[in-house]
Amino acid sequence: EPLVPDWTGTREFQSYDLEEISRYIDWQPFFIAWEMHGKFPGILRDPVIGKEATKLYEDGRTLLREVIGGKWLRANAALGIFPAVSNGQDDVKVYRNGEEITLNFLRQQVKKAPGQPNFCLADFIAPESSGKTDYIGAFAVTAGLGIETWLEKFAREHDDYNAIMLKALADRLAEAFAELLHEKVRRKIWGYARSESLENEDLIAEKYQGIRPAPGYPACPDHTEKWKLFDLIDEKRQTGITLTESLAMYPAASVSGWYFANPSSRYFGIGKIGRDQVTDYATRKKMPVEAIERWLSQQLGY
Repeated sequence: EPLVPDWTGTREFQSYDLEEISRYIDWQPFFIAWEMHGKFPGILRDPVIGKEATKLYEDGRTLLREVIGGKWLRANAALGIFPAVSNGQDDVKVYRNGEEITLNFLRQQVKKAPGQPNFCLADFIAPESSGKTDYIGAFAVTAGLGIETWLEKFAREHDDYNAIMLKALADRLAEAFAELLHEKVRRKIWGYARSESLENEDLIAEKYQGIRPAPGYPACPDHTEKWKLFDLIDEKRQTGITLTESLAMYPAASVSGWYFANPSSRYFGIGKIGRDQVTDYATRKKMPVEAIERWLSQQLGY
């Protein structure tokens, strides 16, 4: 049964409280940014890199306090929840203010054991033929607004250490903001998991219902769907996030994606795809095959 939200439409969050966002930080990727690999917080006690990791963590937390106290960075977000149905195959029709926007997804083409389905994100939205209206959400967050001023200052001071540190922290804050917002969506805005109460470790381990896959990631590797995502929720670009020619988000410390509430929704990778699917996808997206091949060059199995 579709999980009906209390509210549909779009809303924006400007200059969100960095202190609140910081409580959702997952520190593990922070160490990976410095090429230190190990589980957090165990890495702080590691016999080989523990001392170095601890210093890094302390320096990171000190700079984070400065960033929050001095409002060095601004965090903005936009999200939307919309009625949607799938076409029973790989597309999802989204309805906003009487307008229909079609999202195009790709299906796994891996050889699986008998009875194991090849997933597509469209499978997690009720098909039109069911006569039911389902819903899909979309979001974009950034915690990188204002970072340039500080990176320029560190460059003038030849302070590479703090420049790298600030970029790593901005990335952590953006991911933390995505985590915080998703929790708000589940518990209040969409409200399909009102009674959820998870610790930060549980959030990091994705123990919640629903997923938030991002265009460019394994389940939906096509970055060009970001155009639709941003048009749905951030038409006037109130977030301050822009898309570069290669469809990277600017500022770099930004995260965007889709919200699926379906309890059976899960993350997966589509893997390599064949020429027949690329041709079909190009037709659905009304784009030349060559353009699709360029955008999906990593996915081509031929």
